[in-house]
Amino acid sequence: MDGDDVPARAMIKSLMAGLATTRESPRRAGNHSMGVITTALCLAIPALLVLWLWVRPLLNGRWRTPGWFIGTAGLAVGAAAVTWFVGAFAGASMNAEESCHAAGATYDSAYRSTHWQEPSRWFPLHDKCNATHDLVPAWVNPALVLLPLLAITCVGVAVWLGVGRQRTRLGSA
Repeated sequence: MDGDDVPARAMIKSLMAGLATTRESPRRAGNHSMGVITTALCLAIPALLVLWLWVRPLLNGRWRTPGWFIGTAGLAVGAAAVTWFVGAFAGASMNAEESCHAAGATYDSAYRSTHWQEPSRWFPLHDKCNATHDLVPAWVNPALVLLPLLAITCVGVAVWLGVGRQRTRLGSA
């Protein structure tokens, strides 16, 4: 064996290793997509049930009750909690640099060290890779403002309806 054969063998081994990973990746992608489908079904079935129980009074015209508004406030609080978790755990991994590279953004360690408090804030949620790319989706922070406002408004309307009904009962009695 010549010394010239060693680089050729190394190149053949690396090509074979590359072929082996491309053969495995469709299987891994299939397992990943099955996990996504299973998770989506496990979340969608209860969500559709809750949505049906919420929409049915709208269709029947029985939505003008305090209970419906309290239920809507509960849904808004639950949606706000889910939204906060989506924003707080945005990124592909717990390592910021890996998450940025997975998102296709450049990781700027100088920017991250200057703005080190941003990822640990409760609100507004940010996990920036650099000055222009944020791992937290753009819809998260506005939703975190609007959903609690919706919940507070619904509780206020429920109290108003409850007090109004109580007054009509006392006035007619």
